[in-house]
Amino acid sequence: MVCASAAGLLMGQAAHATTTCSTVRIVVPFPAGGAADQLARTVSQGLQQRRGATIVVDNKPGANGNIGIDAVRRAPGDGCTWLVVPAGNLTINPTLFPALSYNVPRDFRPVSLLASSPNVLAVHPSVKARNVAELVVLAKQAEQNKAPLGYASPGVGSGLHLAGELFRHRAGVAMLHVPYKGTTQAVNDVVGGQVPVLLGTWPTLAPFVQSGALRAIAVTQSKRSPAAPDVPSLAEQGMPGIDVSSWYALMVPSATPKPVADGLSADIHALFTTPTVRGDLQRQGLEPVASTPEALAARIRDETAAWATLIRTYHITAE
Repeated sequence: MVCASAAGLLMGQAAHATTTCSTVRIVVPFPAGGAADQLARTVSQGLQQRRGATIVVDNKPGANGNIGIDAVRRAPGDGCTWLVVPAGNLTINPTLFPALSYNVPRDFRPVSLLASSPNVLAVHPSVKARNVAELVVLAKQAEQNKAPLGYASPGVGSGLHLAGELFRHRAGVAMLHVPYKGTTQAVNDVVGGQVPVLLGTWPTLAPFVQSGALRAIAVTQSKRSPAAPDVPSLAEQGMPGIDVSSWYALMVPSATPKPVADGLSADIHALFTTPTVRGDLQRQGLEPVASTPEALAARIRDETAAWATLIRTYHITAE
């Protein structure tokens, strides 16, 4: 069966690729239900129709995403294994985890940006804080009582973990990071009242905020997001300088031929111009943002350097 055949025009260049495999596997290195998983399933459905191929999503959670990522690193470069991965695993983990089994520029070939979404600082409804200032007061009181507020994230080294660390450093408070193996587990424990504060992506948190199971305090960026227009930004609440949103990328093993990656990138670009797919992603709280492989490579390189500086400045560790 032909599983990857593309002849597309992307940014003025033709890309031709043909590979043969029985099934295309999209690895998501986190559990089902999170934003990366939803995104991968939407992309798989769209490309399955476009390419006439069987495309399956394979969730491989564990070790902060490193198990799934390493599985793709070891996969053959035949165009049959793809990786949908959050930015943090590409741009933050290399600094936080110097002993990683993978090296991003050596082991992976960038294909395309896929989507971005706002990150949200949220609390359990029992928390007596409705804005950033009130949350800071509560955090300082908890610190004085030697019982620091806990904040949940989908894992050590995630962009949400770093957003939480930046928040507590800028606020001047001690907070306890409670990492999980994915956003779904983190949300479940905060909704259940086990942890009071949560950093999560809007696509995952939106239903809980809308039902009243969580209260959104702020988006962790400099201005409000069109995806969550009713949630004020950190900057407008007196905490500028934090601008951390989530974005997701499509990568393949480095041995994958460049024409194959270019053809897949062209297909993503074409897919995201269709109103149905764009609408599906936007309803999930995701903004589709296809790119060239070169643009993605540059973004990974630039953000890796920026995060390394912040991690060292604030002495953030993976502990």
